[in-house]
Amino acid sequence: MLNQKRVLIDYVSPSVNCGEFYIKRVVNEIVNIDANVLADGHDVLGVSVLYKHENDKTWKETRMKLRHNDEWQASFKVEKQGFYTYKVEAWVDYALNWRYGLIRKINDGQHVVSELLEGAELIKPLIEKVNGEVKTYLEHLHRIFKSENDYGEAITEAAKDRLYKIFFDNPAKILANTSKDYQVYVDRKKARFSTWYEFFPRSASEHDGVHGTFNDCARLLPRVKSMGFDVVYFPPIHPIGEVNRKGKNNTTEAKHDDVGSCWGIGSQYGGHKDIHPQLGSLDDFKSLIQAAKDNNLEIAMDYALQAAPDHPWVKEHPKWFKWRPDGTVQYAENPPKKYQDILPIYWESEDHENLWKECLDILMYWIDCGIKIFRVDNPHTKPFYFWNWIISQVKAKHQDVIFLAEAFTAPKVMQQLAKQGYTQSYTYFTWRESKHDLIQYVEELTKTELREYMQPNFWPNTPDINPYHLQGANESKHILRYALAATLSSSIGIYGPVFEYMLSKPLLGKEEYLNSEKFQITHYDWSIKNKLTTLIAKINYIRNHNPALQQTNNIKFCDIHNDNLMAFYKWNDDRTNEIFVVISLDSHNSQQGVVQMPLYDLGVNPGDNIEMHDLITDSRYNWNNEWNFVELQPTMPFHIFKINK
Repeated sequence: MLNQKRVLIDYVSPSVNCGEFYIKRVVNEIVNIDANVLADGHDVLGVSVLYKHENDKTWKETRMKLRHNDEWQASFKVEKQGFYTYKVEAWVDYALNWRYGLIRKINDGQHVVSELLEGAELIKPLIEKVNGEVKTYLEHLHRIFKSENDYGEAITEAAKDRLYKIFFDNPAKILANTSKDYQVYVDRKKARFSTWYEFFPRSASEHDGVHGTFNDCARLLPRVKSMGFDVVYFPPIHPIGEVNRKGKNNTTEAKHDDVGSCWGIGSQYGGHKDIHPQLGSLDDFKSLIQAAKDNNLEIAMDYALQAAPDHPWVKEHPKWFKWRPDGTVQYAENPPKKYQDILPIYWESEDHENLWKECLDILMYWIDCGIKIFRVDNPHTKPFYFWNWIISQVKAKHQDVIFLAEAFTAPKVMQQLAKQGYTQSYTYFTWRESKHDLIQYVEELTKTELREYMQPNFWPNTPDINPYHLQGANESKHILRYALAATLSSSIGIYGPVFEYMLSKPLLGKEEYLNSEKFQITHYDWSIKNKLTTLIAKINYIRNHNPALQQTNNIKFCDIHNDNLMAFYKWNDDRTNEIFVVISLDSHNSQQGVVQMPLYDLGVNPGDNIEMHDLITDSRYNWNNEWNFVELQPTMPFHIFKINK
């Protein structure tokens, strides 16, 4: 059938892979829609965004505004979790087109009796659609447009904004065209704004040489809460393999008292649905989950799809592993790293359907226990389509579940995991040090398509990564790295108490910890408080009370003529909260500079007074110039200013 539509809709954004994947938002965030909409000739167009939640029966509509060069824009707010569908609809608005042409002819002094008769025909169907005063008004117009005796009044009324608004609000949409459907998935707020604290439960004991328990972890929850964190992430809590168990510092021969790597999952005591017996019982774990909730915290579990050689799967489901001709399974490797205590899953197994179902059942089991956040170990070593399937299955039943991808790998692989459904992702922040590299990376995350589907989570350190710049680093370096993470990204995390206690002895020449907690129990004095713990708590408090820091994408880097100083402006969507951050990247020396304020973005003029409230020191400064002097010392290498105009 020949297509009579005249309006063309092109380049609808945001969209990911032309709509193949959904964009992401959290509840009460705004979706800004842009589209190129054009038609032949010079007719007036009408353009709308139609959107609805997956549980809604009818579409909601918001009209788009023409900006320039056939580019149209509109916004809508997502108010519920789950999927929203949106699309662009466009049409030639013959009524407004008539009015536009009529006014031009009137202004040109032309007699428009015939045109008024056309207007009467356009008004006639509207009379049946409206009520009250509007109906009476249109009936009057219909009469005078057809009466030559009322010509003067007719042309006056035709040019009034009142008629324009009636036509605008009641479009005929003749031969309307619509774009394809696009989707946005809406998560709870924690998908966008979260503050993670990782520690090993087996190191939680008060007593040296004693294996920690869930009860010990419960004792530490008030400490984590007091520092302003809202997610407590535990490495795997499952039984640890005894075959090929690793010794301290990743040695291949374990002594009788070595506890092994908790990522070597599975033993005679069970597998992924079981708990390491020395940590406690399932009831103990459920009690810990509840204790966390009582402290406004959530427990995040590690989801690691791999198996120790003595995992029950090896005997019960041998087809889930790839056996070599000599009857063995090649252990996992990531050259030069070797994981003799771990067997990789054979994802091409002919029994892959049962494998996938079991992997899903593991998640559902722990979700039923009260877990709603999972940090996923090495997701880039499993099929992308597997993740799309399993995350979709989980989210269809449990919308609150959040998945963090631990994938320090190639950029496009990390991006693809986000497209396939991961809520958050680890990032390269851990290694970004210089002003140029930091700005370039954050601009990539926030000013490209990545902003629509990849939520970064900035970690200064992890149990796997002891970055060179933190090895032997002083207090100032740790402070500025936390301040950078906490202000650049809305989701952050640290591995503690290693980070706040500045325990950074490395394996020589490697970005790994000496005496790594991955392979041994470590005893800490958890009662220690220092400047870093105090500042972490203060920064987290500021994050919790300033919406501008609870999102990542609204950021503008500002000129400051010193490569050791970085400045940026952040704001929430309606600009009711605005933050200005200046950070020194030099942990040893005082740094000075003159920073340019983004006056246009702030809506102020040169000379207007701006109160800069330092939220760390509670000092207040009046800036009334575009360029302002700042100086930072290693003892306090950053400012977080709240802007009051």
